[in-house]
Amino acid sequence: MALPIQNPPLMPAPAKKSWFRRERSTEEASGRSLVSPLSLRRPTGRALYWLIFVLLLGTTVITLGPIYWMYTGALKSSTELFQTPPTLWPAHPLWDNYSNAWDVLSFPLYFGNTLALAVGAVILQLVVSATAAYSLSKLNPAGKGIIQFSFFCTLMVPPVAYLIPQFVNISDLPLLHISLINNWAGVWLPSAASAFNILVLKSFFDSIPAELADAARLDGANAWQLFTRIMLPLSRPALAVVTIFTVVASWKDFLWPLLVLTDSNLQPLSVAIFRQSGINSNSPLPFTYLIAGLALASVPPIILFLVFQRQIIRGINLTGLRG
Repeated sequence: MALPIQNPPLMPAPAKKSWFRRERSTEEASGRSLVSPLSLRRPTGRALYWLIFVLLLGTTVITLGPIYWMYTGALKSSTELFQTPPTLWPAHPLWDNYSNAWDVLSFPLYFGNTLALAVGAVILQLVVSATAAYSLSKLNPAGKGIIQFSFFCTLMVPPVAYLIPQFVNISDLPLLHISLINNWAGVWLPSAASAFNILVLKSFFDSIPAELADAARLDGANAWQLFTRIMLPLSRPALAVVTIFTVVASWKDFLWPLLVLTDSNLQPLSVAIFRQSGINSNSPLPFTYLIAGLALASVPPIILFLVFQRQIIRGINLTGLRG
């Protein structure tokens, strides 16, 4: 007797969820924010959200306000620049102020000097910082803890405190007994060993798995090959962060080049603009020309940051650096 074939009971169809709700729930589950979506449903959470928004907006205005004043002030006349109340935008923009500042300030000469100082500082700091960080991280030298602690201690000392000892050393270099006054090397050497950059790169080297180095050693790689063929290619984000920080620090450096470079043909933009501002000049330039020169000098670091901002953020996250 044949048994009747029974169809399996139909399973109830799962409730359809709209794509928008599913996507939104995923974002709520995985998104990171200072104020959680659940807290935003409460009055205290919304109040905290708007408070943070106002604080961030105020910080943005305070940060961008001087930059806006600089670029628009360079377009004003001297009378309009100092009038009260100030104008948000020049009544009659004087675009010639930028071209006049370019010519009067000898901008190409001093821009080249600034660029040369920045490139030299980057090369020296990358070489010294990368090798020192690699030694501390992977070679485990004797007294590693003392060396690292001394680096932290130097970060606590203000640069002005060792300004005079540095100048004495540059005036009469120990052992060699030569003077680096009016020499770009006198600007490069004191900043070659940066404790901050060494610690940043060391923290990145520490995050690289030791298995990579062990595998390279099994293949016959020595310490130098391990550094140049494995560590450096993997540390490009951290090297990019160090490069950006070094360029910005060198670009805005003023006091040390002012002391070391007394020859006007060797000075960077920061010193050249100060020298022609009227404090040490018999024929001071118009204030609008000086502001235009400062605006032109600030363009390269801004462009550099806008172009490499993703690399900077990625490198900061990878190195665990916090501002």
